[in-house]
Amino acid sequence: MVELNQLHGLMIKSSVIRNVIPLSRLIDFCTTCPETMNLSYARSVFESIDCPSVYIWNSMIRGYSNSPNPDKALIFYQEMLRKGYSPDYFTFPYVLKACSGLRDIQFGSCVHGFVVKTGFELNMYVSTCLLHMYMCCAEVNWGLRVFEDIPKWNVVAWGSLISGFVNNNRFSDAIEAFREMQSIGVKPNETIMVDLLVACGRCKDIAAGKWFHWFLQEVGFDPYCQSKFEFNVILATSLIDMYAKCGDMRTARYLFDGMPERNLVSWNSIITGYSQNGDAEEAMCTFSDMLDLGIAPDKVTFLSVIRASMIQGCSQLGQTIHAYVSKTGFVKDAAIVCALVNMYAKTGDAESAKKMFEDLEKKDTIAWTVVIIGLASHGHGNEALSIFQRMQEEGNATPDGITYLGVLYACSHIGLVEEGQRYFAEMRDLYGLEPTVEHYGCMVDILSRAGRFEEAERLVKTMPVQPNANIWGALLNGCEIHENLDLADRIRSMVAESEELGSGIYILLSNIYARAGRWADVKLIRESMKSKRVDKLLESLKLKYKKSWTKLSKLKQELEHHQETQPEPNLMKGFELKQEKELAVAAAKFAECQRTIASLGQRLQSLATLEDFLIES
Repeated sequence: MVELNQLHGLMIKSSVIRNVIPLSRLIDFCTTCPETMNLSYARSVFESIDCPSVYIWNSMIRGYSNSPNPDKALIFYQEMLRKGYSPDYFTFPYVLKACSGLRDIQFGSCVHGFVVKTGFELNMYVSTCLLHMYMCCAEVNWGLRVFEDIPKWNVVAWGSLISGFVNNNRFSDAIEAFREMQSIGVKPNETIMVDLLVACGRCKDIAAGKWFHWFLQEVGFDPYCQSKFEFNVILATSLIDMYAKCGDMRTARYLFDGMPERNLVSWNSIITGYSQNGDAEEAMCTFSDMLDLGIAPDKVTFLSVIRASMIQGCSQLGQTIHAYVSKTGFVKDAAIVCALVNMYAKTGDAESAKKMFEDLEKKDTIAWTVVIIGLASHGHGNEALSIFQRMQEEGNATPDGITYLGVLYACSHIGLVEEGQRYFAEMRDLYGLEPTVEHYGCMVDILSRAGRFEEAERLVKTMPVQPNANIWGALLNGCEIHENLDLADRIRSMVAESEELGSGIYILLSNIYARAGRWADVKLIRESMKSKRVDKLLESLKLKYKKSWTKLSKLKQELEHHQETQPEPNLMKGFELKQEKELAVAAAKFAECQRTIASLGQRLQSLATLEDFLIES
């Protein structure tokens, strides 16, 4: 900027400042390149010009549309119109980009009207930007109307349409648009392929994902078939993310290991994949490998490893990750704090969960909801309701449907029937929230646990949604508690023809009949269950317990290794002693699980119910 100031001074001294062309170049320098962007300086130059050209107006609008304050681009556009200047086909794309960033559909619609009035809707560049604006503002139907009116559908227009579908969670529409694009002979680019892989991953369509992977090879876009210097790390990462989201971690890992270069997003994709697929051990091991290479984690990384520690159910591991997060400064991020609150609650450390929540400066709806659900689901129902009351009294956040699920869950597990009914009515009357099938399931559970079966049945018959497995399960749970065989028989007849219910309903029915000594009914229920369901459940249980010792041992070794590189060892103080205790408990639990698995055959032969076995284990 020193050289720029010198040049500007020379222009003033030599009278070149009166020429609009050099001034436009000066403004371009301050508004175009991110390295040299200085919008305040550009504005001072702009205000010194008596009659700025449309080109100069466009430069200022472009600069602000690319800045953190795109609303100023709209202000400049309005000022431009007020002073009688006519926008051209360069003006509208910059203004529409600002509307997209602000999600300002009202202003964008006004710009659309002016585009039509001036005839620029026939311009490919302008119409494609209109399409992008509507998609960014979630107005998909308006975006489709704009797309239909585009004079020629080129690859940019198709790319905007497909990207818009993906960003609005219309994944099948994105794939269908690609097929239509192919049918008219338009060849996709690599950006479109990234969006399509994202669509396959989010809708977990592994078949379509594999086809697109094959298609990449056919059209020469496959990054693994390119040289190291041409390797497209973005496309490769999209492939890894797609396979991971579809549950094929073996292929995802194979592709990750084959990358000649990796960025942080690549590491996050594989770590998140392991975490989302329940493999906490591999998630933590990969995180350890990333740290060994000196790659600094970001917010996404920490969210994934915090999730992994929840899967492990190990509070000491969670505390160590918390210490590392604190050292990096991410502990002030609301999403990270909410994840830590959730982690502590799910690992049984309610006090730490509450402390994390109280330390959060700005408590939004998500933060309140996380702590309410965390406490409610781990035996702290009264505290969950107390925090909900605080949320209402402070008034800085409005509860949503998920918040009320936590509240109703708390009422259910501490037996507060009247309070549950009050909260259920309140969510509609006070906040205008329509109850979903999950809310009705909680209310049925509250009434059934209290033995108020007539009210529970009446609610099921009158609710505006179809009962699902959770509803029937809540009723049967009450039947088991209060030994209500008549209602259990009626439910059995109602669900007999359903094929969508899981094995849980049959297990509950089996439990009820076994406790009543109706062994013939138990046999019929068990015969109606698919034997492979039971086999898979028991086998997964066995494998889970066999892995527990190995996982904790490996994680201890990794964390001890990283402890040596911590610049703040006091954060890790006492960790080894806690881990030793954790390992001793795990060893005892593992030995007990081995004995339990060994006696499994005898337990099943004696017609003991599967749920009893799982609870006692």
